[in-house]
Amino acid sequence: MYNAICAFLLVLASPFLLALSFGRKYKVLLSDELGNSRISSKNSRISSENSRIPSKNQPKNSMLARFFLLNNPVLKPCDFYFHACSLGEVSTIEPFVKALQKEAKSVRITVCTATGYARAREFCDEVAFLPFECFLPFWLKECKTLVVFEAELWLNLFAYAKKQGAKVILLNARLSQSSLPKYRRFLRYYKTLFSYCDLVLAQSESDAKRLEAIGAKNIKVLGNVKSALLPRPSKKLSSNYEHIIVLASSHEGEEKGILEFLRLKKGEQLIIAPRHPQRFSVVCELVRGWAEQNNYSSQCFSKNADLKAQVVVMDSLGELINIYAIADTVILAGSFSAGIGGHNPFEPASFNCGIISGAFFHNQKVLYSAVKGIKIASDFKTAALLAHEKFSSQITQSCDFNDILEQIKG
Repeated sequence: MYNAICAFLLVLASPFLLALSFGRKYKVLLSDELGNSRISSKNSRISSENSRIPSKNQPKNSMLARFFLLNNPVLKPCDFYFHACSLGEVSTIEPFVKALQKEAKSVRITVCTATGYARAREFCDEVAFLPFECFLPFWLKECKTLVVFEAELWLNLFAYAKKQGAKVILLNARLSQSSLPKYRRFLRYYKTLFSYCDLVLAQSESDAKRLEAIGAKNIKVLGNVKSALLPRPSKKLSSNYEHIIVLASSHEGEEKGILEFLRLKKGEQLIIAPRHPQRFSVVCELVRGWAEQNNYSSQCFSKNADLKAQVVVMDSLGELINIYAIADTVILAGSFSAGIGGHNPFEPASFNCGIISGAFFHNQKVLYSAVKGIKIASDFKTAALLAHEKFSSQITQSCDFNDILEQIKG
């Protein structure tokens, strides 16, 4: 009955989904399209980063791949199958995947977004988009262990993996207090889903209690996986400015909101790193106009890979951790409107950057509680004023990578 309902809903939504598929955010963007690498036609790898890119037989559009199975071939049976939604989650599972690969374990990954797919292809050969629920009964192949990251609670993913004999693990599980009433409305669904889950690795005791309330069992609290193995800079960037301000992982409206009130002082540099690559060109145009109006030099990093201008738009993927390594103050975006819920503060905190956040970080409360020194701004004006101050932040809680890896390996 569940599969029949899903199939019916898919048929009804198909025209809308097809229309959405033309959006740039659903297309896998190659690195040369972002301007930070040249692609070698000989071996289809990005020459400067050794990153794999999709071939013509691999999915290039997340919407068409997930809902119409276009160029989304079935993954082979494997030892470990990871599912993570998007770019940030995929980056978090990378060290676990690499550790298993070193032990000669076969690993497969599914994702939901185009950016997540491109990132996963950098360290795993077998990557696909997770098909919609009604396709999973015949698309999903057997694996020894399924690891689902955070809140990707798809019933058929859990059910059919379990029916094929897999051990099913929910990794880095979280459930906020504000979301709990919404989950309780579909309590029967979640109780059924968790009946197929062997192990839940929760971020905190509070998350564990809320997950238990919707049917989760065998819960272990190991902390947030994102603190287990923080990424290191891939290269050393340099800047001649005395105080570097970074607007990190910004969404639509946040760049404009900060720029309205921010005026750079002598010796200060502003680096803006938009969250989504499809917005790079729009942000570059916005920043260019603002910089000209205020007599600041500006540049887009993809066109001139240095940090000489007073205002720089980081329009290249994979550079944010390198920017954090030299930053003084980070305005952590995704937190200035209610619809996003904030982003991970661990990465800038690992470099002791001063962190400024908006008030809407409800999806990251556990991580925020593990970082000392974050300043919360009630609005853009306050954030812009705080950006000139020099202060630092520190991670006060972390979890053990090897402990989590052993739980995954069983």
